[in-house]
Amino acid sequence: MPSALDDAVAAWIGTVLPGRRVARTRTLRGGFRNHNVHLVTDDGGQYVLRRVAQRDTCGIEAALATRLAGIAPVPEVVAVDPDGTEAGQPVLLSRFVSGVLLSEALPTADAECLGRAVGAVLAAIGTVVFPRPGFFTGADLVPDGTEPTADLPAFVERCLRAVDANRELGRAERDALLRHAEHRVPLVETVRGSRALVHSDFNPKNLLVARDGDGWVVSAVLDWEFAFAGSPLFDVGNMLRFPEDHPPAFRNGFTRGFAEAGGELPDDWPELGRALDLFALADFLTRPADHPFFGRAVALLRQRLRD
Repeated sequence: MPSALDDAVAAWIGTVLPGRRVARTRTLRGGFRNHNVHLVTDDGGQYVLRRVAQRDTCGIEAALATRLAGIAPVPEVVAVDPDGTEAGQPVLLSRFVSGVLLSEALPTADAECLGRAVGAVLAAIGTVVFPRPGFFTGADLVPDGTEPTADLPAFVERCLRAVDANRELGRAERDALLRHAEHRVPLVETVRGSRALVHSDFNPKNLLVARDGDGWVVSAVLDWEFAFAGSPLFDVGNMLRFPEDHPPAFRNGFTRGFAEAGGELPDDWPELGRALDLFALADFLTRPADHPFFGRAVALLRQRLRD
């Protein structure tokens, strides 16, 4: 068994894949919080072992994969140990899906075609609706009833108390960001009560794409650990957060594909998407200053304040 797997995890894999031996392993790129390992067995089978670093979401992710089967491309789950009883830590084993990260395909591919494929998948995800908005606390996928759009100014204020955020942003900038959040409250309240499935980390590093004839398809939507029930416009704002990450043709194709597949875009959707994304941008301020997205979040928030 390759050394990338500790004894307890290796024993668990041997149980859920009886008669097969892991021949090769490699760490996969893409996520920043969890550890994903590509496994190849001696019979040619390919799997991904997901080890959760900070909170147990394996059971939720496995349940969402089942819920999304036939609706959106999500890797098939083979086995899950949500509380680490057998593997020593929460783990999820799924079948490996071929493709390249959208972030890697965008520089040279047909951006408009990619955008339309991604937009259509996001619209499909939004067709999964729950009884109420809120965050998932278990594999039963019953939202807790918390309104995801509530208390934007209070949330931003809490995030600004983080040590590195307080050090990086001056008093005038912090006050301006709080006023910015307060002014966005009426806008975000227009989607209060929405209860569609939201990925909440829907961006190029969590999407696998593949060629399909002369075009492109999304082969898998990865990493559902932050999913909740709310407005799909959270995901629209997330995808379009950093304009430098994709050409204008991708944005045009993305919104066109989303709308053509049934996704709803109100007239003020660009501003609304940015307002909803302020929750995520503020949360990045709670990360250490050397986190890959801390500096980008600070720069983008400053740009938005200037605009």
